[in-house]
Amino acid sequence: MNRLRHSTSPYLLQHAHNPVDWFEWGHEALEKARQEDKPILVSIGYSSCHWCHVMERESFENHDIAQVMNEHFVCIKVDREERPDIDQIYMDAVQALGVNGGWPLNVFLTPEQKPFFGGTYFSPAAWVQILTNINRAFQANRKEIESTATELSLHLLRSDVARFKQEPVDTALGTDLEDIYKKLAVRFDTKWGGMDRAPKFVMPAVWQWLLRHYNITQHERALHQVILTLKKVGMGGIYDQVGGGFARYSVDGEWFAPHFEKMLYDNAQLMTLYAEAYAITRDEEFKTVVYETFEWMQREMTSEAGGFYSALDADSEGIEGKYYVWTKSELDSLLKENAELIAAYYNVTPDGNWEHGNNILTRLHTDKIFLNTHPVDEQSWKSIVKRSKQILLHEREKRIKPGLDDKIITAWNAMMIVGLTDAYRIFNDSIFLKAAEKNMRFLENELMEGTKLYRSFKGSRSKVEGFLDDYAYVIQAYLKLYQVTFQEYWLNRASLLLEFTLDKYFDETEGYFFYTGHDAEGLIARKKEIFDNVIPSSNAIMAQNLYHLGVILDRDDWKMKAIAMTTSFAHLIKGEPNYMAYWAMVYTEIRKGMAEVVITGETLHELRSGIQTSFHPFALYMGTKTTSNLPLVTDKTLVNGRTTVYVCRNKTCLLPVQTAEEASQMIATQ
Repeated sequence: MNRLRHSTSPYLLQHAHNPVDWFEWGHEALEKARQEDKPILVSIGYSSCHWCHVMERESFENHDIAQVMNEHFVCIKVDREERPDIDQIYMDAVQALGVNGGWPLNVFLTPEQKPFFGGTYFSPAAWVQILTNINRAFQANRKEIESTATELSLHLLRSDVARFKQEPVDTALGTDLEDIYKKLAVRFDTKWGGMDRAPKFVMPAVWQWLLRHYNITQHERALHQVILTLKKVGMGGIYDQVGGGFARYSVDGEWFAPHFEKMLYDNAQLMTLYAEAYAITRDEEFKTVVYETFEWMQREMTSEAGGFYSALDADSEGIEGKYYVWTKSELDSLLKENAELIAAYYNVTPDGNWEHGNNILTRLHTDKIFLNTHPVDEQSWKSIVKRSKQILLHEREKRIKPGLDDKIITAWNAMMIVGLTDAYRIFNDSIFLKAAEKNMRFLENELMEGTKLYRSFKGSRSKVEGFLDDYAYVIQAYLKLYQVTFQEYWLNRASLLLEFTLDKYFDETEGYFFYTGHDAEGLIARKKEIFDNVIPSSNAIMAQNLYHLGVILDRDDWKMKAIAMTTSFAHLIKGEPNYMAYWAMVYTEIRKGMAEVVITGETLHELRSGIQTSFHPFALYMGTKTTSNLPLVTDKTLVNGRTTVYVCRNKTCLLPVQTAEEASQMIATQ
């Protein structure tokens, strides 16, 4: 075994038996490169990455290839989920070279950590050729390599904020919304949902913004595109029809064949998205998706202490998707008299709809259309589907499972807390809140030290301190918990963490947050995360945190910071909303303003649940059974001794009401 055997990262531990003399990122490896004047190979991936496994199997387990790597390079393995700061820098460098990014990410550096060449997956023959050529070039053409490395390093030092920040131009909210909508709409796939491209990622923030656009404008086409997308995704192979939960993306344009890995962060965001869509449509299929995803997470992704694991691999027994697919004969044997109906429902054929006679379970029609052409009543059909799923799930549990990345990442856990609290808010089912609170207690016990966060936990917490996304999502989770429980402890924690993050991560010069703290390890560049990916930008989440806490705690300084951060990117939000969708949500909240909903009295939770089961994306909630020192709550009193709701905006309140229906109507029409 090599020195990676001492790591806590499941990804690094997967490489602990390689003949490559791997180092973890750190002083020992970097000092070795400087002393021996060797180029550094940084190979970055994560435990559920399919092509990472392929390259390991083909190249890193090959003794002859390992010998070349060990002789000429200092080889460093990095788990991108534990060290996203390193991944960000070198991904940016590779993309600047004109190479499409992806994982595994293999980057060659000078002994001073400056990148000069990189790429993603390489076949064994290509990899040996690259190793040989780079070694020769490093010896014979050092000046050219140093020149490229210096140029790339200068690129990495350029600030995205400086490149894109502009003075905002004041326009009407309706115009802004229409600009954003039109930019998104030209790329809609109006047949299969999502955007017109393949492979297809769900990108939840885009659809969440469209729901908010609909809430303001009642633009039916916007709502239709969201419903179409969520229907097609929920019916497709990207959704685990038997066990619940979503795969990372679909390799085709029809959501049919997934890249089978399941990531916690995708499922966290989709819990929120499907719950919000249900709040508008009351479509039971959306509710089913939320509950099945929750059951999958509890069954397969939750530790006894309440922490949520990171990911499930795409592969089992070395074959992608093997755990999830079925033959027609298996269904016949297991489901007996219901086999033909279920086969028709899930598009299962004797020859298979996928590879090697296997079938990915996918639905081509909604239940309503399916039942129009099959002789079974709706109630009986629900019972047949439920029982068939139970049988198939029980059988599937006997198979060899995909690899589990049981690393617990702070940011992703907080994202799931947000998803769970949103589900609790809309479905008013305590199972979601209990899981969210248990997870937050786990984070506080294992990954927090006062206001300091740590990145990850596996048996014990890692030594890596939290990054901006860890703080951003934990603050957001605290805020969400407060607004469904009205326990001021959660709000106080959010406020303390926000103060800490401003002190340690905020750049007063540019007005945005660095991804790493002021006292973090000095890498060759210190980045600010601006653009959304599948996970929204940590700066966008922080802007929303500043705005929401600024409203609730009446902190104009925090609100002004949020407004400055968001409006300075208004042109980007309107011009590139696919990459700025979460910013678009914050921008829309700021332009429209947030209703301040204060509930006071003994039965505040009955009123809260009655209000929050409706879709009110532009409302923030405060409450107390007795009294509170919160600035927007302190003067709110009972009317006639009964629990009372105040709906306010900019601290100016409408007449108090005492029913959820009246309060809901006020929020909706403000």
